[in-house]
Parts: sequence; C-alpha cells; structure tokens
Amino acid sequence: MRFPLQAALFALCSLCIVSASPAWATSDDEDRPARGSSYAASSGASSYGWASSSVLNEARRYIGTNPTGRRSLWCAAFMDMVLRQTGHKGGGALATGYLSYGPRVHHPVVGALAISTRKGGGHVGVVSGVDAAGNPIIVSGNFNNTVAEAAIPRSSVLAYVLPGN
Repeated sequence: MRFPLQAALFALCSLCIVSASPAWATSDDEDRPARGSSYAASSGASSYGWASSSVLNEARRYIGTNPTGRRSLWCAAFMDMVLRQTGHKGGGALATGYLSYGPRVHHPVVGALAISTRKGGGHVGVVSGVDAAGNPIIVSGNFNNTVAEAAIPRSSVLAYVLPGN
C-alpha cells in the first residue's frame, strides 16, 4: 500500500517523464505533435544553432504594449524589432515577407515564426505552444492593437520558419 505522498510523487514523476518524451497525436499522422506539447525537442531546431527561448522571451516582454509606435499593420515591424534585439537578421515590415525568411519546419515549434493569413493580408508571430485543439499559440504584435499571446487557427498558418542568423 502506498502512502499518499509517495503516490503523489510517483504521479508527478510519471508526468515529467511523459511530457519530456515526444508524443504523437495519432498513429496515422506521425508528423503532428501531440496536443498540448511544445514539440521543440524532436523538431531539429537545435541543428540550426538557434535558441528557441530568446525570441519568444523578448517578444513576451512587450505583452500589453505597442513598442513600434505604429498605428496599423505593425505585426511584422514588431517581429523585425524582436529578431534584431535577439541578434538575428531582421525580416522586414511585411508579414508575408517572412515566408522566405529562414528554414521551414512542418510543425509549430516553440520559438519558430508562424506566418498566417488574415482578412486583408497576413500576420506573423512567434510560437509559444500548441493549445488542446492543436492550434498554435503565438506572441505577436498588432493583435487588437497590442502585443498579445493567443491561439490562432492552424488552418490559417501558411508556414513555420526558424529565425535566421
């Protein structure tokens, strides 16, 4: 018979082991990460010599603000600023320009840029995770005229790219 503390520790350790190993959503879709996972460990992102957390952490510093001073169409300008501040090459002021910015990955990798469509144009942000429905969560500028972290429909994503050097 286990003591309550031992049972709790066992459950916690089991959770850590499961969350640290890559898990797949379904057997017929091996290219999709499990819902709720970050998919960073098995993505190959580290083979590009890139640290996923620097771009994401820098973007999160501005949540609730508009550091660009622009009044409209500033998601790409925000991403350009964040990339430059973290030592990466800038990507310009057009969201769709990021489609050819860096190496593509097929999944929402934490720290990768997500380029998506929206009514009237495009949008770009940095991936911070995946929600329970499989939609990427991004930190982006010009989300209701502020920097915000929110899920976007995965069907709207055109590409995921890794930040360039």
